[in-house]
Amino acid sequence: MQSSTVEAQPLIAVRDVRASSRWYASLLGADALPDHEHRDRYDRVYSSGRLILQLHAWDEEDHPNLVNRTAAPPGHGVLLWFKLEEFDAAVERARVLKAEVIEEPHVNPAPQHREMWLRDLDGYVVVIASPDGEAA
Repeated sequence: MQSSTVEAQPLIAVRDVRASSRWYASLLGADALPDHEHRDRYDRVYSSGRLILQLHAWDEEDHPNLVNRTAAPPGHGVLLWFKLEEFDAAVERARVLKAEVIEEPHVNPAPQHREMWLRDLDGYVVVIASPDGEAA
């Protein structure tokens, strides 16, 4: 059997692609975002050159499941989870953004890391976490 690499490339539907793109880039300390003509409908957020999140405007281009934003609460049952080496810096960026805090920074005893749970501009739940074992 041949081994292969799998990378998650989550995509979420948002009301304002540019604002969400700036919010995630700021929170995650992501790469600078180049401007492009499609950016009001779709954008990508990168960290160290790797794609970490895609953003798409609701009700644009008739993509399945990216229409009718009032059909369900944003991301019900989904957590956007980001592991960050510099957890404390991300917590400070969340505070500067005045992100809605669901759970303040705390230690999750199972993976022995720190977590902070937030809501983004559209109401999606976002978790920032330190590496596993960091809080041991």
